[in-house]
Amino acid sequence: MVRAALLTAVGAPLELAEIELPAPGPGQVRVRLAAAGVCHSDLSLAHGVLRAPAPVVLGHEGAGTVTAIGEGVGTVRPGDQVVLNWAPSCGSCHFCQLSEPWLCERAADAYGQTYGTLADGTGVYPGLGVAAFAEETVVAERALLPLPDGVPLASAALLGCAVLTGYGAVHNAARVREGESVVVYGLGGVGLAVLQAARIAGAGPIIAVDVSPGKEELARRHGATEFLLADEQTARAVRKLTDGYGADHAIECVGRGSTVRAAWSTTRRGGRTTVVGIGGKEDTVSFSALELFHFARTISGCVYGNSDPARDLPVLAEHVRAGRLDLEALITDRIALADIPAAFERMAAGRGGRSLVVF
Repeated sequence: MVRAALLTAVGAPLELAEIELPAPGPGQVRVRLAAAGVCHSDLSLAHGVLRAPAPVVLGHEGAGTVTAIGEGVGTVRPGDQVVLNWAPSCGSCHFCQLSEPWLCERAADAYGQTYGTLADGTGVYPGLGVAAFAEETVVAERALLPLPDGVPLASAALLGCAVLTGYGAVHNAARVREGESVVVYGLGGVGLAVLQAARIAGAGPIIAVDVSPGKEELARRHGATEFLLADEQTARAVRKLTDGYGADHAIECVGRGSTVRAAWSTTRRGGRTTVVGIGGKEDTVSFSALELFHFARTISGCVYGNSDPARDLPVLAEHVRAGRLDLEALITDRIALADIPAAFERMAAGRGGRSLVVF
């Protein structure tokens, strides 16, 4: 039996529960969690913006140590330190064959299958296939990434979502080049990772935009050269900071139609708007046909940073070892399982960076 933060139904409060996990079956691995990050996607699942069967153990950004392996597992063994991968690619579907593993058709295979039970025998589902808000979890072998040397195990949890997404948004999706200007909307864990990635890319100026004035110091610590409060004058202010043109790149990390539209409006003619935030299906964004022609901007979605985790994780680890990427700076609150609801409240209110559940 392991302790976990359980969501019994959409909109219900999280509650601590005991989950019984079976021994890992063929191709499965049991992992003892060291830490798990609290991501906005977990909040979206809890509120029903993203759908998941219930009861479910949320949490998809984690790192830990392998404790047991099932038949046929050959890439990890007990004692190995690993990062959990909530979107594992199969390597053989249409999108994987196109070298787009972040769009893998089988990445969500584990989402709809129970992985453990409650004391009364009720099946429990793993949030995004990972169930990291628990002391231990059981996942498919392909949902694990070996932790490179020199990266602390607890803070490595952030590599599993926030950092792969933020770094990938800059380097894989937007493909920011040295000297290009970047404006970042939304300074949660992913937005802060985007700022660090833009700094690593040599971008400038790097303009951070948020609704909370309390985010300015945090933004500058992560690489922002300018900070703007989001309001009706944001587009004008961005143009003023970019010689009147607008930013070469706008990266939206909020997931709201109004913010996507604002990011688009602050992108220069011929520039690129990259949407990282996950919005609701009823939340729309509109453009006139004339402005699409006139501004010749590119707008694109970005899933998991358009990352190939097996390729990108060693790159991130090298940035960590070299001191260019600061995982510890992303963490503003270290919490226990029982503190996750408070972390959700801080996130919804736009306070702080990443909350990290430490086991």
